Order: sequence, then C-alpha cells, then structure tokens
Amino acid sequence: MAHHKSSKKRIRQDEKKRARNRFSKKTARTAIKALRGLEDKAEVEKFMPKVVSMIDKLAKKNTWHPNKAANLKSSLMHHLATM
Repeated sequence: MAHHKSSKKRIRQDEKKRARNRFSKKTARTAIKALRGLEDKAEVEKFMPKVVSMIDKLAKKNTWHPNKAANLKSSLMHHLATM
C-alpha cells in the first residue's frame, strides 16, 4: 500500500487514465467491428473517417502501438476497396 502523498495521487491518476483508455479502446473496437459488418459501400465511406480518427487518436496517445494502428487502417481500407 502506498504511504506517500505523491504515490497515492499517482494511483488516483492511473485509475482515471485506465478507465479513459479502456473506454476509448472498447469504443474503437466496437466501431471497427461495426464497420466490417457493413455491406453498403456508401455507408462504409461515410463511417470510415470517424473510425480512422479513433484509431489515430489511440496511436497518438500510445494506447495502441503505431504499427497496430497502421495495420488496422490498412485492413479497413482494403475492406473498403474490395467492396
């Protein structure tokens, strides 16, 4: 258990950060799954920028590795191109 004031504060900050990261990651995963499930090309083109933006934000904040973000975006673009 933490005894110092600063370590207690760090624990509180980490809990908030963890909750924020979990929400962002789960929201992005759900959006990716929804995008892959769409059949209409026009809907995919409309929804794609929002999903790519989510992925970029997660990579920028180092929640996801930049290569993972690039691979996800690449596979989504490939999904769009093959429709």
